[in-house]
Amino acid sequence: MFWGGFNTAMEATNTEQFCISCHEMQENVYKEYKDTIHYSNRTAVRAICPDCHVPKDWIHKMARKIKASNELYHKVMGSVDTPEKFEAKRLELARNVWKAMKATDSRECRNCHDYTSMDYMQQGRRAVAQHIDGFNEGKTCIDCHAGIAHSLPAMYEIDPTAAMNPE
Repeated sequence: MFWGGFNTAMEATNTEQFCISCHEMQENVYKEYKDTIHYSNRTAVRAICPDCHVPKDWIHKMARKIKASNELYHKVMGSVDTPEKFEAKRLELARNVWKAMKATDSRECRNCHDYTSMDYMQQGRRAVAQHIDGFNEGKTCIDCHAGIAHSLPAMYEIDPTAAMNPE
């Protein structure tokens, strides 16, 4: 019974509806996500919050859920409960996500995007060259595609290297 309840809770917290149930997410990142290709596109395939932010395999999923308890703490403390507070922390929050994605070689991106399945004939010449160069240089998705689903923080424009190498 405990295991069934635990798994039910894990699945309930792995939905878009759960993610946007707090106004901080609904009023900030969800609004901007709705204007991206991950929300609406020609193939009608939608990536929802957990697709990008929660690993699929059990061990990594549990580690992410434990880390998410920090987000609950900040919800209770009101750290990002206004758009102004959210914007003040946006660079820090983005860096945390980018750092995690870089450390996992953009694992969550690869749940849907697989290098071996890329059809270069469907890409523009510039994209093909950039993908090939990126693969050869050992880059991962987030190195080039930061901001694909959410607005980039203001300071990212001033010092893009800081976003990938947070200290």
